[in-house]
Amino acid sequence: MSLKNRNNGILLHITSLPSKYGIGDFGSQAYAFIDFLKRSQVGLWQLLPLGPTGYGNSPYSSRSTFAGNEYLLSIDSLIEDGYLNTEDTFNFPKVNEGYIDFEIVEKFKKPLLFKAADNFLEQNKETEQYNNFLIENAFFIDDYSIFMALVDYYYDARWYSVWDKEIANRDEKALNSIRKKMSKEINRYKVLQYLFFKQWYKLKKYANSNNIQIIGDLPIFVSGDSVDSWENIKLFKTDEKGQYNKVSGCPPDSFTSDGQLWGNPVYDWNIHKKQNYKWWILRIKQQFKLYDIVRIDHFRGFESYWEIPIDQKTARYGTWVKGPGQHLFDAIKKELGDLPIIAEDLGYMTNEVEELRNNNKFPGMKIGIFGFSWDKDNNLDYSNPDLPPNYEDNFIAYPGTHDNQTILGWYKNLPIKNKRQLNSLFNCSEKTFVWEFIREIYSSKARIVIIQMQDLLEKDDKCRMNIPSTCGPFNWSWQMESMVNLSYIETKLKLYNNYYKRYIK
Repeated sequence: MSLKNRNNGILLHITSLPSKYGIGDFGSQAYAFIDFLKRSQVGLWQLLPLGPTGYGNSPYSSRSTFAGNEYLLSIDSLIEDGYLNTEDTFNFPKVNEGYIDFEIVEKFKKPLLFKAADNFLEQNKETEQYNNFLIENAFFIDDYSIFMALVDYYYDARWYSVWDKEIANRDEKALNSIRKKMSKEINRYKVLQYLFFKQWYKLKKYANSNNIQIIGDLPIFVSGDSVDSWENIKLFKTDEKGQYNKVSGCPPDSFTSDGQLWGNPVYDWNIHKKQNYKWWILRIKQQFKLYDIVRIDHFRGFESYWEIPIDQKTARYGTWVKGPGQHLFDAIKKELGDLPIIAEDLGYMTNEVEELRNNNKFPGMKIGIFGFSWDKDNNLDYSNPDLPPNYEDNFIAYPGTHDNQTILGWYKNLPIKNKRQLNSLFNCSEKTFVWEFIREIYSSKARIVIIQMQDLLEKDDKCRMNIPSTCGPFNWSWQMESMVNLSYIETKLKLYNNYYKRYIK
C-alpha cells in the first residue's frame, strides 16, 4: 500500500462498533462498517492497537505487542463455527448502548471464550491449521499464553511486584512446573489467539477486497505489566536487582504543569543496537502482517524521549535522552524494505525530529483543532502551521484523534467571540459548524484526511475516546449505538471525496 496518493479515511476502533455483547468485535457489524466505507468512497480504516488490554483498558498499554485482544472475537462467529451454542449466550445481560462496561464484558464474555476454546480442543476440527499457527507464531505464543494464565492465577496482580520470585524471574524449573500444572489454562489462550487471527485476517481480507486499506497503530513503548517486559526485561533500563527503574512520559507544558507520567519502561537502546534491533524488526514485521499501513505513536521518541526515575510521582523531574535515531530505521529498512509508515509527530517538535521523519520520507500528522489560536486581541494566528491552509502535501490531516476533543466539543468550549469569528470565516452556524470544519480539512493540501467517527456523527465531548494522563471509567469506552441511518454521512462523504479528489477507484 502506498501513502503517495490522495485518499481519505475514518478513525474508529473495533471496540466502538455496535454489539449486543457489550464491546465491538470482528462480527457482522465490522463487515457492515466496511460496506458503509465502500458506499461512502472511503479508502482507509484506521484502528487503535489491537493488543490485549490490561488495567485501565487502554489499547496503548497492552499485555503483548504481538498478541491480539481476545475480547474482539465475535461470539456469533464462534457459534457459526460450532464452538458455542446459541443457548450459551442466553445469560448475557442487556448492555448499555453507547458505552462499554468493561467489567460486564470480562465477567460474561470471558467464560464464553474459554468455553469456545475448550470445545475447539475437544472437537479437533482445525488441528492442522492450529498446529501450523503454533509453529508460525512460536516467537510469542508460548510465553504470552503462560503469562496470561498467570495473570488470571494472580488475580491481575503486577508480575514485577506480586508474583512469586522464581516465576517473576523466569526460573526455568518454575516455568516448567507452571506448564504442567496450568496446561489447560495455557492452551485456552493459545486457541483464543488462533481464533483471533483467523477472524481478523478474514475481516481484513474483506476490507482489502473492497479496496479499503487498514491503518494500524503501534505504540512506541510497551506496558510495564506485559509479557514483553516480563520476557525481555534486559531490553529495558533496569537497576542492580534487574527491575526497570526509568519510565516514559512527557515534560511539563502549557497544558500540564506536571507533564505526563505514562509509566512505561524505557528501552536500553544500547542493548537493542548490539542485537541489531532484532526485537524491533520482529515487532514491525508482525504489524505488517496485521495491517496495510502502520502509524507509529510518539515518533519523536526515536530521536529523544522524556525519561523519568521510577520513584517520581510526576513527570516534572525527567530528562531528555537520545533515542536510536536513524540507526533503527536503517536496520528495519535493510531487513524489511521500504514500508508505508505514518509518523505521529505531535508534541514537542525539534529540527532533529523533523529531519528524522523527512529522511525516512514518512508523512507526519496535522490536527485541525490545534490550528486555531488567537492572540490577546482575539486575532486569529494565520501563521499557525496546524491551520489547514498551511498544510503541506506529505501529511495526514485529522480534525482530532482519539486523544483530542471532538470537533463539536472543542467548538462548544470556545469563547463566544471565537465562535462568532469561526462562524463568519466558514460562513456557517453552530448547527452546521462540524461539517464545515471537516470540509476545511478536506480542502487542504494534506495528502490524506482521516476523520473520527464521532465527528462524522457530530458528537460532543461526552463521546471523546480518551483524556490523556487520566484513567477514568469513560476512557476508551465510547461505542456506536447503531449502524443504521448513516445515509446522510454517506452522501456528504461521497460529495467531499469526489469534489476534493480524495477517492481512489
